[in-house]
Amino acid sequence: MTNFVPVFPLALVVFPGEKLNLHIFEPRYKQLISYCYENKKPFGIPAVIGDKMGDFGTLVEIVSIAKTYEDGRMDISTRGLQVFRILELIKEIPDKLYSGAIVVYPPNYNNGSAKMMKKNLDDARRLHREINVVKDFGKPDDELNSFDIAHHIGMTTEEEYQLLQYENELHRQEYIKRHLAKVLPVLTEMQALKNKIQLNGHFKEMNGWEM
Repeated sequence: MTNFVPVFPLALVVFPGEKLNLHIFEPRYKQLISYCYENKKPFGIPAVIGDKMGDFGTLVEIVSIAKTYEDGRMDISTRGLQVFRILELIKEIPDKLYSGAIVVYPPNYNNGSAKMMKKNLDDARRLHREINVVKDFGKPDDELNSFDIAHHIGMTTEEEYQLLQYENELHRQEYIKRHLAKVLPVLTEMQALKNKIQLNGHFKEMNGWEM
């Protein structure tokens, strides 16, 4: 299935199911949001990676307009719906300031492994303990998927964009598993180094080496 959507490129990755709050101030995007809100239509957020707009992004719906300012600026709440891929960018639309795109929606296979998801959650929480962060994912563990935790495990925008393109939940879980396996040992070493530095200069209780 293909269709036309207004687009609002941003230098971030939005995942399906994600709640995102935005402050709208540019004239073209104030027009876009007003049109989509009045007509109950979603819009697309393509990810901008390294000053270049990617082909992939996420369709989002406007949940509410929290505040409208006198000059037309808006604070809005949105929710990610599904991943899209751009077939054709349409930079100029008659009577509109914003651009649009013809998009398709890649399939999303929810064929994940409950065992691997639990492993990834355990490792994510271990990561959070290492850096003294408390994170509430907002759902019971058995309802969480890879998209729900992806922003909270220290991935770069480029890595998040790669994750967005996987059509299989199992592939996303594997990707996250590899990322955490790479990051956790580094954090453990950093914590050990921090402890060593903090101990330096303090009185130490140590056993003598038997000669």
